[in-house]
Amino acid sequence: MLDINPILLLVTFVVFVSLIAVLNSWLYNPLFSFMTKRDEDIKRDLDKVCSNDDEIAALNAKAESIIMTAKLEATALREKVIEDAKELVESKLEAKRAELASEYLEFEQSLAQTKVELTSDLMSQVPVFKKAVKAKFSQI
Repeated sequence: MLDINPILLLVTFVVFVSLIAVLNSWLYNPLFSFMTKRDEDIKRDLDKVCSNDDEIAALNAKAESIIMTAKLEATALREKVIEDAKELVESKLEAKRAELASEYLEFEQSLAQTKVELTSDLMSQVPVFKKAVKAKFSQI
């Protein structure tokens, strides 16, 4: 039936142990060292990411403060420009009002002078009108 050959058993055991030793040195140890190195790299990258998150948060806070400062400066500048524009418009408006007031005074003076001229002209023509009216009454 089955015979157990001790030499064959010993050779098989030696081949098995040598195969384990060869696989351990050529396959398992490099594989374990690669996996350990990979885990260390992942941990280091995660630490960098966490530190980058802190840097990013600090940079975001700095950017927000810069943006807030710029908005405040822009608001102040806008208000100053609007105030300057209002002052310019007010000065132009006052100048135009003064010009129109002087033109109105000139017009009133011209109107008064024309009124005096027309009144004197009409007064000088009253005798002619009286003659014309008498002539009309005499015709009736």
